[in-house]
Amino acid sequence: MTKKASPRAICLILLAMGALISVVAFADGCNTLQPPNQQVKDAQITTEVKTKLAAEVNPSSLANINVNTTNGVVTLAGGVESTEVKSKAETVTKSVSGVVQVNNDLQVVPTTASVGH
Repeated sequence: MTKKASPRAICLILLAMGALISVVAFADGCNTLQPPNQQVKDAQITTEVKTKLAAEVNPSSLANINVNTTNGVVTLAGGVESTEVKSKAETVTKSVSGVVQVNNDLQVVPTTASVGH
């Protein structure tokens, strides 16, 4: 004969499974393949790139440029008003120490003032 599991036991098992699934999902979301020192280097590179972009590229463009760094590879994304700004942003980013590659995903989106003039 088999014993039937009590409702309390079933509830405890389901609760434990739910907790385990939550922990695994949370841990996976926080997982990174980068060691802590590389994460710090990437954060420093991102900060320096943003600082140089603010100083050397059109300041109004900076709010639209997203900078992301992983293992020294910097990705620029967002919208800028001209190909000149896009090119300048890439050049400035390449000049930052620690940058090994630049992925320039910036899109040229002409401003209203420059359209038709």
